[in-house]
Amino acid sequence: MKAIRFFTYGGPEVMQLDDVPIPDCGPGDLLVRVVAAGINPLDWKLRAGAIAGTRALLLPGTPGRDAAGIVIALGGGVQGFVLEDRVCFYAEPARYGTYAEYVALPATQAARIPPGLSFVDAAALPTPGQAAWTALVDMAQLQPGNRVLIHGAAGAVGGVAVQLAKQLGAYVVAMASANRAARVQALGADEVLDYRDGCSGLPWRGMDVVLDTIGGEVQDASWCTLRAGGVLLATSTVPSPARAQQAGVRAGFVCTRPRGSVLAWLLARQLRVEVARTLPMADAAAAHRLGERRQAGRRQNGVADAAAGIVKALAPLPQGGPPCHRLASLSGYQSKAPSVAGGFCLAN
Repeated sequence: MKAIRFFTYGGPEVMQLDDVPIPDCGPGDLLVRVVAAGINPLDWKLRAGAIAGTRALLLPGTPGRDAAGIVIALGGGVQGFVLEDRVCFYAEPARYGTYAEYVALPATQAARIPPGLSFVDAAALPTPGQAAWTALVDMAQLQPGNRVLIHGAAGAVGGVAVQLAKQLGAYVVAMASANRAARVQALGADEVLDYRDGCSGLPWRGMDVVLDTIGGEVQDASWCTLRAGGVLLATSTVPSPARAQQAGVRAGFVCTRPRGSVLAWLLARQLRVEVARTLPMADAAAAHRLGERRQAGRRQNGVADAAAGIVKALAPLPQGGPPCHRLASLSGYQSKAPSVAGGFCLAN
């Protein structure tokens, strides 16, 4: 199969399109023919070695965590899925990256794609959606009537967080650019503040939860918006425990683990991530450059990156999928190669 790989940490140019073996489908696994894969900031941080101290990859590595595609093999003991299911997932990259034609992953990390939702749109949701869930449900334990301030509400994580918070019955105050205010309101925000008005002197006080997807001055200005005992959760910059103690609040950094059950909940309630653009798989390096430039520009302007705001549709895959005899010869799981034409997508 074809896959994007890098043999050393570095810039986008270290990525190359290679021929690699199709991964084995072990007990409890799904083997998925990838149709779309999402790009997230973690992808280029891993590629660059920026977080190698805490999340080193075994090189050569394949980037990517998010994808959508078609189940072509079931490992032994898998329940709840059948061959040719349309699925999406956030797969832990320590095992297999998703910038590839096929990915094997634990079935517990996948969810069925609802009818009518495209592979591209499905591939954009897993990481941003589950990050929002981790922050608001697992960590903040959001309750109906809670007041939530969301920075970067037009971005991928922020946009899903707005939708999720409203579905959970919260009052949502969102920070975004003026030209995205209408879209953020359409997602469910009760109030929208233009970030260009500045972060100092935010007008809100007594917030129960702040979700900070930006860091820096935005995070510094957010402490005073919380009520005593409130919680500040961040996806970009680790909050200072000392600052939290001084403000009389709780704080935490959002670390997300893949859970198919959470993803299924998000999909069933039609939470979505906006997709802006598509590119071919061979242009993975260009996709990373574009994503990094967009992120840098948003950081400079005090706006969160739209982690899945760009999706790259990749070149069509060969017909027929992997060799069935290789899969069928392995004990404990079924295999079938659907005769559909694929495509591959990367999302930023």
